[in-house]
Amino acid sequence: MFHPKAMPVVLTEPDEIETCLTAPWQEAAALQRPLPDGRLRVVARGRKDDGADAPAGP
Repeated sequence: MFHPKAMPVVLTEPDEIETCLTAPWQEAAALQRPLPDGRLRVVARGRKDDGADAPAGP
């Protein structure tokens, strides 16, 4: 979930997706919390080699 004037939310469990999409705001707002240390990690760095970032066109 992302809104340009709000804190991004990282959903880490399947039930959090359902809560984010269907719960009343007071309940869904609780998903905006800091993640525990070590929970978020970088899984890739550098330039992609699959061509996905190549410019479109002939």
